[in-house]
Amino acid sequence: MADDERAGPAPAARNLMRGCTHATLATLSRPGGLTEGWPSPSLVSVGFALDGSPLLLISALADHTRNLLADPRCGLLFDGTVGHADRLTGPRLSVQGRAERSGDPALLCRFLARHPSAEAYAGFDDFALWRMTVTRGHLVAGFGRIHSLETDALRLPPADWQELAPRHDDIVAHMNQDHADTLALYATCLLEQPAGDWRLTGIDPDGCDLAAGPITARLPFAIRARDADMARAELIRLAARAGA
Repeated sequence: MADDERAGPAPAARNLMRGCTHATLATLSRPGGLTEGWPSPSLVSVGFALDGSPLLLISALADHTRNLLADPRCGLLFDGTVGHADRLTGPRLSVQGRAERSGDPALLCRFLARHPSAEAYAGFDDFALWRMTVTRGHLVAGFGRIHSLETDALRLPPADWQELAPRHDDIVAHMNQDHADTLALYATCLLEQPAGDWRLTGIDPDGCDLAAGPITARLPFAIRARDADMARAELIRLAARAGA
């Protein structure tokens, strides 16, 4: 990595997490049912705040939402093992924390940019955005490479993203409107993805997210991009690597 802050398991864990579009959500079954107190797993779409906090857009009619209303403690499993011949040698991250509803429209926009099909139901009365505050994590980076991670390793402090936030949308729009060819090179040359109509769906201090229809890809930065100038410099550096 380009600097010490990019070394070690924490950046790897955050990029693994941010690179997932779906995760397994574990909640505690609410009181009054036959399974009261038992863990209840379900598959959910997931997005991320700039600080790395997971975001969920879930319905009040779902069991997992009712469970969270009764007890906000939950867990998420992020699976990065697809493509490994022996998936138990691949990376995965489980996190624990507490989830609460969020009325922040900027966070909803980040989620919808990542999951555009969710716009079809995001306005329904029973759907709401939830934000998870992660308290700990357990990273299995490969066979025998196991790390316990605390909150500070998985959630970036405001100093790492506050200056980037106001310019985020401008950077994304500029790249999509004026540099579609560069985005395609990011995907095909740097990430070995198939050719397609690649678009930037979001950036954050750790990297950027790309999508071409249902295919998504994560491109980590070599530095922690704390503001728009640092993010722009990283995008230019990556373009040079890709041969743009």
